[in-house]
Amino acid sequence: MMRMGERVSWCWALIVLLALDCSGVVYSSSLSSSSSSSWAVDGKVLELDDSNFDSAISALDLVLVDFYAPWCGHCKRLSPQLDEAAPLLADLKQPVVIAKLNADKFTSLARKYEIDAYPTLKLFMHGVPIEYNGPRKADSLVRYLKKFAAPDVSILESDSAISDFVQAAGTYFPIYIGFGLNESLISKLAIKYKKKAWFSVAKDFSEDVMVLYDFDKVPALASLHPTYNEHNIFYGPYEEEFLEEFIRHSLFPLAMPINYETLKLLNDDERKIVLTIVEDEDEEKSKKLIKILKSAASANRDFVFGYVGIKQWEDFADTFGANKKTRLPKMVVWDRMEEYFTVNGSESIDEEDQASQVSQFLEGYKEGRIIKERIGGPSFMGFMSSFIGIGTVYIIGFMVVVMMLIRSINKGDDEHPAVATGDQIEHASSEAESREHKSGEKED
Repeated sequence: MMRMGERVSWCWALIVLLALDCSGVVYSSSLSSSSSSSWAVDGKVLELDDSNFDSAISALDLVLVDFYAPWCGHCKRLSPQLDEAAPLLADLKQPVVIAKLNADKFTSLARKYEIDAYPTLKLFMHGVPIEYNGPRKADSLVRYLKKFAAPDVSILESDSAISDFVQAAGTYFPIYIGFGLNESLISKLAIKYKKKAWFSVAKDFSEDVMVLYDFDKVPALASLHPTYNEHNIFYGPYEEEFLEEFIRHSLFPLAMPINYETLKLLNDDERKIVLTIVEDEDEEKSKKLIKILKSAASANRDFVFGYVGIKQWEDFADTFGANKKTRLPKMVVWDRMEEYFTVNGSESIDEEDQASQVSQFLEGYKEGRIIKERIGGPSFMGFMSSFIGIGTVYIIGFMVVVMMLIRSINKGDDEHPAVATGDQIEHASSEAESREHKSGEKED
């Protein structure tokens, strides 16, 4: 029979061991590290497993890893696209290697990298993983990944070089062009934000370029969002503090649609979101309101302005008390966690003079005429997991269960409760692991 102190020690040891397992901590042997120089870039997709995974991502600067399951239909459709892209990416000056891992078989690695759906793609840059949210067709995928193999700052010497750069950059990342700007002023920030944007300096350009990009003096830093047909101009001051503020705030369009992917992009941005809920984003009246939101956003860069249509994401809109019976459009300020705020007297926006109503909403919020609300609805776990990862949610839940077990043991000490057998403990651990890793499928 165990004494209370022994039981508590045993439980804490169990917590530590299971926590390590849930977070996917994997021991890398000296044999793996010693083979880091054996990887060849030959244009083929590498097949990784738990014995060589760490070695590969350590030895290769840029690796796109496809975490797949053999039974997954979307994975089977993605595979030939990766096969087609692999030789093209291998030929780059700084090669990008494509690899795949059977996450359904090597579950410890799947847990370590919080793989909760198949296929999941992650780009490893010098061993550090980032979520891949780009296209999955071969030609577009190659174009997207060239960004990560490009120079930190591209030097453009002519009008044609500027045009070629913008065209090659594509539409997936914002583009920064410093016209007449010293490269040294943005090189540090270009490295810092390399994962999120293209950076360049134009040394020589004509007046036609100045007209095209809508600036009338130099130096000037232009930010472009090709997807949204949007650009902004910064004339200084060029101290790092102000320059970084412009770059950081210009990473997103003035008003952006809110969906699963854009929520992930906003993960590192600490600003609150001024969220406008409409019936349908694609309606003409919604497009007119979005133009007004962009004007408001340009004067209020301390917020992120976003919009969502009930037709586009009904469950998400419902978490803010907006549905087909609600008077729309509706504006709220969301802290991106569990609370949001409405403004007294500005619960909805009428069709007449919407610009004034948007201004009144913002003024009311800043003056404190607000009502605090709590998020509800069925999709809360869905969009929250976009920020913290569903694997983390399961780990937290599992730890709570174990803590309740400890409390139960301590509470029943005087009654000398039976001690769980080794088989019972192993069975409970297996059930918890099974619950933790039930992966779905991601669409291409």
